[in-house]
Amino acid sequence: MKNPTHHNVIGHHRAPLRLSRRRRYLVYAIGWTLWLSGAAWLVCHYFLMSKGPFGDTPNPLEPWWLRLHGAMAFGALWSFGLTWGVHIVAGWKTGRQRVTGGVAVGVLAWLVITGYLLYYLTDDSWRSASVLAHWTIGLALPALLALHVVMGRRRTRRGGA
Repeated sequence: MKNPTHHNVIGHHRAPLRLSRRRRYLVYAIGWTLWLSGAAWLVCHYFLMSKGPFGDTPNPLEPWWLRLHGAMAFGALWSFGLTWGVHIVAGWKTGRQRVTGGVAVGVLAWLVITGYLLYYLTDDSWRSASVLAHWTIGLALPALLALHVVMGRRRTRRGGA
């Protein structure tokens, strides 16, 4: 069964609220790779260090997970721009899903800001706070986005009330 494309009237034409299937899968692939690489970095950094002759030694995979995470962060910024243009602006005008959508946009902004700080902060105490602020929120993001999607689909099935 083909999924209907939901529309919102903007000006004199109807704008789609959903990305095409191909673009949606690309956004999901970037998002999940971003999340999984961050989670893998956390596991390596906090649980898989080994004892060396001079103290704890980072896991050899840790920098590779971080590199992948950084690359996917650039992809996520592109994905956010695509989603903004196709879904967020048109969706906001409908008045639907504003709470979960607004919170999701706020969380993404938080992750961009804290990620930027992680890259550029040199003071260890501020960097430690930024690391914690970044990964605690980042780990929760899939649950928030899933809630947004599920609530939107339920509302659509009920007739868009």
